[in-house]
Amino acid sequence: MDLAFLNPLYEHPGPWASVYVDTSRRTEDTAHELHLTAQAMGRELSRQGADEPTCRAVEAAIEDLRHSPDPHGRALFARGGTVVLDPQLARPPQGGSWADWAPLPRVAPLLELAGEDPVAIVAYVDRKGADFELRSALGREKAGTVVGRQWPVHRTSSVDWSERHFQLKVENTWEHNAAEIADALSVCQEESGADLLIMVGDDRERHEVCDRLPKRLRDRVAESSHGSGSRLLDEDVERIRDEHVRQRVAAELDRFRAARAPDDEGRAGAVEGVPALVEAAREHRLEELLITPDGPDNHREVWIGEDPDQVAVRRTELKILGEQHSWSARADDALIRSAVTTDATALSLAPATDPGEPGEPDVPGQAGRADRSGEDTPTGGLGAVLRWK
Repeated sequence: MDLAFLNPLYEHPGPWASVYVDTSRRTEDTAHELHLTAQAMGRELSRQGADEPTCRAVEAAIEDLRHSPDPHGRALFARGGTVVLDPQLARPPQGGSWADWAPLPRVAPLLELAGEDPVAIVAYVDRKGADFELRSALGREKAGTVVGRQWPVHRTSSVDWSERHFQLKVENTWEHNAAEIADALSVCQEESGADLLIMVGDDRERHEVCDRLPKRLRDRVAESSHGSGSRLLDEDVERIRDEHVRQRVAAELDRFRAARAPDDEGRAGAVEGVPALVEAAREHRLEELLITPDGPDNHREVWIGEDPDQVAVRRTELKILGEQHSWSARADDALIRSAVTTDATALSLAPATDPGEPGEPDVPGQAGRADRSGEDTPTGGLGAVLRWK
């Protein structure tokens, strides 16, 4: 996940209100339910010590969601009576809406709830052209139409010379239209940044287009034989998107495992555990932060100063570094702050955990889910690939 959009959260000191709102259940009483949620979140923030203007700003922002088509939810980050950032969620928060008031914004859940959401172009292909549709967890939207040559496109059963000549024209029309579709699909992918291309249509038509795509796009292509509006097509699209995420996480875990093996001089290109990560963060060595959502180290206490470089396992370490003011913070959120301000990325390892155990969300005031990380993920749930050893 590219963390650049979180920069506004670290341009001002805390404390921060962090609120995750579930909007996945749309009914005729949605407006009233959001009103009740707004009041509940305001009361909870006030109970935790938030100032009145910030509580009111959060309540107003939640009330405004009744006008929003958000299919899953929204995260709100507020301070000083202002909602600074309000990203949409790609999946609803487990356990419903919740709020937290802390020195740092609670951004770690965003990695799981809004991080890996691959965008797919679904291309509905036939002999006359194609329609493109962008799909993500936030919905779908039309992305263009290709109209190829309209005549001739159908074969005949005759075998005389004139009909064989007609058949050749048909073949040429198919090939021309397939090339037009492939060119347009390539442009659409480049403009949208789509992660996947899902081809829909008859076998020959799909393959004709796939064969003409640039080589750079070949490994992004998947196919479905189900037609537009089919429930099976929707299931195919979600399966393909989920598999893309799992493969991405698996590839990054492979990179992490290879990098953490020490070289001949005993140096490693990856670290795990809070002390090693804190040291790497202070030295700006984080390249990609890896977080298992239910890892026991996520909520481990660390100490932070006003500057993102000022992070330590013990409060006395900050004093040695010359920091006069310090606050207690969660390890995951402190490390994400360091990652954001040094242009590092972050990845939730949720797809690498056992999906068979639903568990409970790791939210303030609730017990975390059982640790299912195993040997393949970072010890304690936190790790990083480094920029240099």
